Amino acid sequence: MTSLLLGVRLSVAGGRSGWLRLALIAVGVGLGVGMLLVLAATPTAVAAREERRNDRATGAFVEQAGPGTLLALTVETRFRQEVVRGRILRPDGDRAPVPPGLDRMPAAGELFVSPALAALIAGPGGSVLAERWSARVAGTIAPDGLSGPDEMWFYAGSETLTTGDGAERFAAFGAGGPPTTDAVIVVLAVIGAVILLMPVLAFVTTAVRFGSESRERQLAAIRLVGADSRMTRLIASGDTLVGALLGLVVGGAVFLGLRRVVGGLLPADFSPYPADLRPVPILLVVILVIVPAGAVLVTLAALRRVVIEPLGVVRQGVTRRRRLWWRLIPPGAGLALLYPLLGGLPDEIGDATRAQLAAGAILLLTGVVVLLPWLVQALVRRLGGGGVGWQLGIRRLQLDSDSAVRSVSGIAVSVAGIIAVQGLLGASIAATGGSQPPAERFQAVVHTNGADGTGWAAALTGTPGVAEVRTSGYGYLRSGAGDPIGASVRVGDCEVLRQYAALPSCTDGDSFAAVMPGWDKTVATPGSAFYGADDDAPLSRWTVPAGLPEVTLYPGAAGPSSYLATPAALKIRPDLRGLHTDGYLIRLDPADPDAIERVRNTMARLAPAAPLQLFGDQRIGDQFAGARQVAQACAVLLLLFIGASMLVNVTEQLRERRRLLAVLAAFGTRRRTLSASVLYQVAVPASVGLLLAVGVGSALSAVLLAATGAPVTFDWPAVAVMTAAVAAMIMAVTGAGLPLLFRLLKVQELRSE
Repeated sequence: MTSLLLGVRLSVAGGRSGWLRLALIAVGVGLGVGMLLVLAATPTAVAAREERRNDRATGAFVEQAGPGTLLALTVETRFRQEVVRGRILRPDGDRAPVPPGLDRMPAAGELFVSPALAALIAGPGGSVLAERWSARVAGTIAPDGLSGPDEMWFYAGSETLTTGDGAERFAAFGAGGPPTTDAVIVVLAVIGAVILLMPVLAFVTTAVRFGSESRERQLAAIRLVGADSRMTRLIASGDTLVGALLGLVVGGAVFLGLRRVVGGLLPADFSPYPADLRPVPILLVVILVIVPAGAVLVTLAALRRVVIEPLGVVRQGVTRRRRLWWRLIPPGAGLALLYPLLGGLPDEIGDATRAQLAAGAILLLTGVVVLLPWLVQALVRRLGGGGVGWQLGIRRLQLDSDSAVRSVSGIAVSVAGIIAVQGLLGASIAATGGSQPPAERFQAVVHTNGADGTGWAAALTGTPGVAEVRTSGYGYLRSGAGDPIGASVRVGDCEVLRQYAALPSCTDGDSFAAVMPGWDKTVATPGSAFYGADDDAPLSRWTVPAGLPEVTLYPGAAGPSSYLATPAALKIRPDLRGLHTDGYLIRLDPADPDAIERVRNTMARLAPAAPLQLFGDQRIGDQFAGARQVAQACAVLLLLFIGASMLVNVTEQLRERRRLLAVLAAFGTRRRTLSASVLYQVAVPASVGLLLAVGVGSALSAVLLAATGAPVTFDWPAVAVMTAAVAAMIMAVTGAGLPLLFRLLKVQELRSE
């Protein structure tokens, strides 16, 4: 302890160069600690968001109306690219529960909105949105009634709402059960935290290695006045401890700044209030203890191969033969933990499953860190020949590849994690999106979803911006004896049917067998009876033609049908009377950009809960667009940390070899040759690391896809583009260190005291 405290005193009294070194350590550690604090605060923010969502959830269904009951209908709509959700309320009495975030119940014709929705209504074109609920804005919702500051949420009062509209009656708010989270979202959250955590830790360990010439002279002077090697190393660790403690202070300031802007990087459904970002106490204690202790341990480990003598500091150049067997243990243990999840995640994903997933991913990604030094040493041992620059770079790696591998390992871990997340997101988006219906003829369809659609066609036709409305119907097939067989038939003319499936060709009288991935098709029996809205009277008898063309249905709000048929194929009237009319296809005026918004306004008056589907809309089925945005934000942060870490390592490696570089320059070695040697020293480990990252990342992606039940596919072009971008960034950062190289080639660097 005395030696550590002496190191602290000497560090503070180190003059301008000493304070510069402390500032570099504090800034480097502070950036890492700030990110660690954000990660430590994520569970608190998620818990606060889910608690507010549960508080506003509706309670158990109540059969009878009373003075303390309430009718509520939860609806979702869109305004341009923004998703807007809310509830239409109608109290049964004067003691009905008030929603969280409001001080009173909205009266009929009143609208309470979130601040983000109020800004959207007040913005350009917001007047069209304000007409949607035929209500005036009476106030804003307080934070305790919203999941986050950017959520688009509203409460609207009504005096006409009934259970026939789909509303439910309840007597209290806040009885919501535990949230149901998609397995893919859980996996993305866990893996995202892992791949963000490991590079940050690598960056922190790099930051505490920042050095200066004055520090080495100071350590040599300490040896000169009588300190032994052990005491000198402890004094050096005390020097680093000061920087780490200052880094904790800087990290706290970075965290306070980040939590004000981190919400802007996330989608509205994930954005937290700044007050929600509070580190979990146990994680905060771990960070406050581990970072200073780790800084001391990293310094002691870095000085193991450094000889501190009274006349200077010398770094040992003994080549160690690395062993492979123990390096296979972490990835093997990771695969062993992930293997039971290959059959699929359980329905209820608990803390044990999350811990198993995180531990398996950490161990598998740790395999990148521990395998990379062995692979680089095994490769460079077999390399030789070439030009002078190549020989200088390879010989340096053969003598000591630790520094180069250390700078590349964080990059490799990041790339492996990003590949895993990209594979999972790509498969999820492809699975939920699928192909979209064409939008040349019709642009939207409104489905009744079981409601009475009487008058809808006329109301939609009279909406400004609507050029044409077509109807689509369906009926059921029964056996010859009249027994239901579970097969339905979608009926419409050829133009209508093309909005439900891609047809090879179509004329009136054609019919098609319809299939949808993941749906069991029911085959009709010969001579089946076709029934419409009147279940007692069949509309026709239909024998399925032999060799019926098979078409794949588009994903949409309408339930899948067994067959698609034109009216003539079923020998029924072309006006579709007698069928269940459930779809109203809409052709919009292309000259009116707000036409679809007026259609949404019309449907908000007719049936607020009726689903409206846009044809050709890329957002349909893309349930993971928010997760993709989160991944992109994390990737940007990772690249910033990677670039900073690389620049620090290149600078440190050049400074350590300044005497050698000056000697080479004095003997006539050209700048171009020395520059090439530095690039080779980075390019060879980086190439090995990126190849290893692609392999491990693809393996982790395959495991995660299998665990979530998605098809195991890889987007190799995306992987190649991302890997090439990281490689270009590595070379650019290395090139940024070349001006320092040119400065170190001066003859003054040969001077020795």
